[in-house]
Amino acid sequence: MKFFTGFFYIYLLKLFFALKKNYLLIFLTLFLFNCNNHEDKTSKDNYIQKTKIYLKKIATTNSNEVALKLNNTANITLHNAKNSSDKRENLNQIIENYFALGEWNKYKASSQKLLKLSESSGDSIFIAKSHRYLGNYYYNENVLDSSFYHYVKSEKIYKNFNDLDYGIVLLKKGVVQLDVNDFLGADLSLRQAYSILKKTEDYQRIYATLSSLGSVSSELKEYSRAIFYYQKALETIKIGKLQGYQEEANSLNNLGLVYSDLKDYKKAIASYKKALSNDKLKNQNPELYSIIIDNLAYSKLKSNNFANLPELFYNSLKYKNSIKNQSSKVVVYIHLSEYFSQIKDTAKAIEFSKQAIEGSKKSNIPIFKIAAFKQAANVDKQKSAKYSDEYIRISDSLQIAERNSKDRFSRIQFETKEIIQQNDVLENRNRNLLYGFIISFILVALLFVVRAQRARTRELLLKQAQQKANEEIFNLMMSQQSIIDESRNKEKKRLAQDLHDGVLGRMFGLRLNLDSLNSSTDPDAPQKRTELLNELKTIEQDIREISHDLNREKLVLINNFVSIVHNLLEEQKSSHDAEVIYSIDTSINWDKIGNVIKINMYRILQEGLQNINKYANANNINVEISGNSENVYLKIQDDGIGFDVNKKSKGIGMQNMISRTNDCQGIIEITSAKGKGTKIIITVPIETKQLIEEQA
Repeated sequence: MKFFTGFFYIYLLKLFFALKKNYLLIFLTLFLFNCNNHEDKTSKDNYIQKTKIYLKKIATTNSNEVALKLNNTANITLHNAKNSSDKRENLNQIIENYFALGEWNKYKASSQKLLKLSESSGDSIFIAKSHRYLGNYYYNENVLDSSFYHYVKSEKIYKNFNDLDYGIVLLKKGVVQLDVNDFLGADLSLRQAYSILKKTEDYQRIYATLSSLGSVSSELKEYSRAIFYYQKALETIKIGKLQGYQEEANSLNNLGLVYSDLKDYKKAIASYKKALSNDKLKNQNPELYSIIIDNLAYSKLKSNNFANLPELFYNSLKYKNSIKNQSSKVVVYIHLSEYFSQIKDTAKAIEFSKQAIEGSKKSNIPIFKIAAFKQAANVDKQKSAKYSDEYIRISDSLQIAERNSKDRFSRIQFETKEIIQQNDVLENRNRNLLYGFIISFILVALLFVVRAQRARTRELLLKQAQQKANEEIFNLMMSQQSIIDESRNKEKKRLAQDLHDGVLGRMFGLRLNLDSLNSSTDPDAPQKRTELLNELKTIEQDIREISHDLNREKLVLINNFVSIVHNLLEEQKSSHDAEVIYSIDTSINWDKIGNVIKINMYRILQEGLQNINKYANANNINVEISGNSENVYLKIQDDGIGFDVNKKSKGIGMQNMISRTNDCQGIIEITSAKGKGTKIIITVPIETKQLIEEQA
């Protein structure tokens, strides 16, 4: 605005001296323009002043209701002010007030507003703060991928300053990674956070960082490191004079858990007792108090010290009944089931295991379900198989969910690699700067295009290298299989020759000798000789059939690719319960089919069998490989549980099969329904793929 006002003055002066007339009109226009500007500026400043008054009143009130009304009024008033550093500073204070009042929806809306204002003005500090606030909101809502995304965006900006805010956002990012079991990533983030925060006097966050590092180390089975961090956390409470006996109790409880994992139950019990020594804990934080009692009782149980058991477990349940979070009762039920199982009271052990299962279903927390079903399988022998199957099913689904979550977090990490550049608020620029900005923008755009093109080129080269590596691996497999088949065929041929020339020759001679004895006068001799001759003829025919079978098998397995497929299907037969029936068209000339098609067909078949083994619960599997002069066909069919093709989202395995079929310019047909099994038919054109390989 200042630039355009200055330019406007110069322009009017030029007109005044050039024309030397109408100067009164020009003067009046200039005067009115400046008056309007002054009035507008004063009006905007009034909004800022009014907002500050409301915010000061909030600091003096003890009523949350009054504070919320004042904060809402300040937010509405500030909306009319122009976008300036003062407006963003006041909006930042409003956001922090909403956080303190627990108004999460308004906290989110205000944070999004601050982000928009900051981006339009290039205010990098408030851009970073806005992303941090949004990360806090999504973490509170347990939307961890969105929370992680905003923390990473904030981290990229704060990284340039390496100050307290950078340490805070690294701490928050590390906690999110810990919650999704990305322990290595959490360890890196939290270590970086600690290296920054330990230089400050923010002891509360230093304590939180050390406690989180202890949890990460414990999950990574690095128990000595975990003990070190928890002890450092206890030292921080004393150094920082934190008035939180709950923090001390929590750290002592964590230490006890580590000692329990190390089976040093004596130290574990000592830690739990020390944590329970503060009488305020049971009233101020009954949830933590009940957890520590349960851990104490369980350590006694594992050390075969049954004093005060099961009373301690029941005492833990009593305090858990007074809190909202009832899901933690599941752990106590499991521990009670273990206790009664150990004292041979099977009926109560089964009863508490059932209560654990019911509680885990209500809480719908997978880790609780896994533990509950595992304990039930241990104590209830009649239903052990049923509980074990459910335990395995939930455990597998949890592993898949964790893997997908980690993959999603990795994608977020890589998608936010770009550096958020800091822009200073610039004023008093002339039009030449605008031209320079336009030129710079064009250059940056060109550089971006070039960079994007190079990235696409690198990606294409990487795909080509991967394709070449796949072919080399496949050729190596075929070469190895060729050596094995050659040795096997030589051995079969030798065995067939030995059977034919050796054993059959001797048996034939024996038959002639026996036949010459038919003239014997012994009454029983003819009958006995006849029986022996018939038996020898039978043996001769059997050995001849064996010889022919061995030679026929050699013809069937003469092609290396067919041998590899044959071995895969035979391994499927021997390793899984489902009956496998397969047929491979012997008329297919595999030498005319490119290796890329063979690789993809083999991988599709392998993926199809793995999907059947994991999900189909099938009794019979049918595999057919056939072909003609134009196409090769692969059919995989099972009689498993099937799925709804229209509704079920395609997993990674199915997507890989579709992708490989597309790479071969082929067609995939998937037919399935619940309870009716699944049929997959792959059609791959031979000539088209050969042309593609030649072009590559």
